[in-house]
Amino acid sequence: MRLEFVSIALAALRANLLRSLLTMLGIVIGVAAVIAMIAIGEGAQASVRDRIARLGTTTLQIDATWIRQAGVQLNARRRMTIDDADAIEERAPHVLTVQPQQDKALQLQWGDRNTNIRITGATPNFLQVQKFSLAAGRMFTSGDDLGRQRVAVLGAGALTQLDVIDPYDIIGQRVRIGGVEFTVIGTLAPKGAGSVFGSPDDQVIVPFGTGHYRLFKTDWVDDIFALTTSESDLPIATGEIQAAMRRSHRLREDQPDDFRIRDQAAFLETLGEATQIFTSLLAGIAAVSLLVGGIGIMNIMLVSVTERTREIGVRKALGATRRTILLQFLAESLTLCLIGGAVGVVVGLGGAVVLRRAFGWNTVVGPASIAVAFAFATAVGLCFGVWPARRAAMLDPIQALRYE
Repeated sequence: MRLEFVSIALAALRANLLRSLLTMLGIVIGVAAVIAMIAIGEGAQASVRDRIARLGTTTLQIDATWIRQAGVQLNARRRMTIDDADAIEERAPHVLTVQPQQDKALQLQWGDRNTNIRITGATPNFLQVQKFSLAAGRMFTSGDDLGRQRVAVLGAGALTQLDVIDPYDIIGQRVRIGGVEFTVIGTLAPKGAGSVFGSPDDQVIVPFGTGHYRLFKTDWVDDIFALTTSESDLPIATGEIQAAMRRSHRLREDQPDDFRIRDQAAFLETLGEATQIFTSLLAGIAAVSLLVGGIGIMNIMLVSVTERTREIGVRKALGATRRTILLQFLAESLTLCLIGGAVGVVVGLGGAVVLRRAFGWNTVVGPASIAVAFAFATAVGLCFGVWPARRAAMLDPIQALRYE
């Protein structure tokens, strides 16, 4: 009996092929849009997870707390200095190493090429703490830092901005940073995964002492990074760092912290929530097109009921029940949505591939997103097909036979 409903539905759709194809187009576009938008959102979440994994889950970031008045950021109550980094290293047993950091956007010039990029003053343990690796050359040493040597290590993004193809081509070359001449001694391997808040590859690393006295000319430290012994020791290390910082800043018990300690897990959770909202918003916008397609199906099915009034009357005169007529028209509506949904899945998968290859976007298509889009298309077919089907089932057979 079910196969009979399907065959009748297919025959009715073939009788008005162009109209059926145009009606299905709304469902195709809706399903494809939902899958493509979810793929973009899931790709953004995957990028966030990848970025946090690259940063390292055992790294804590300490920075100053900023005062806000009427929503306007004014100044820090107490900026951090190198003494704070020393205090953490001395009083936090569960911290393996500490890396203070200063940074500022300055002009980088090599020959006739120049760009504006972030310059980072860091200690020699930068690679260990920030999970970077070298592509060519070497990292500066403690001797370079203490001697305030004018040496620099370029990130992969800096090479791209200077149009350097082979990282070895720039090793030993002289560049100017903020008007000061430096010698390039190394380049960093690409780290990537920085599409949300800027790429970590877009920076140049110089010794902390050199940057402190020759470029930044300030005692303030922008950030302090602490590498802990393990993920399980993060809460203990956080408590030790908090105690060390409060003692260094001479805070009384009733005074709040004038700094904040952030771990990458909390950062991941925050960004994950943001990207989840972003994904839901995109999927919701795309689902509107599915609703529009459903309204189109309801409209066409109502027209079909009107056109086939005499056919319905004949069927009822021959013994067809209201349930049979209802199921017949529901089968037609569902068939339109299922075929349109299947085509929409293929188009959506193709669209995700095109977005990834054409624009370099990270898109992830999972079975769950396909199942959700297909289920939604089926629900649309049922919801918007019930009223036309019920209207057909409620027709009086005598009036239907008289219909011209």
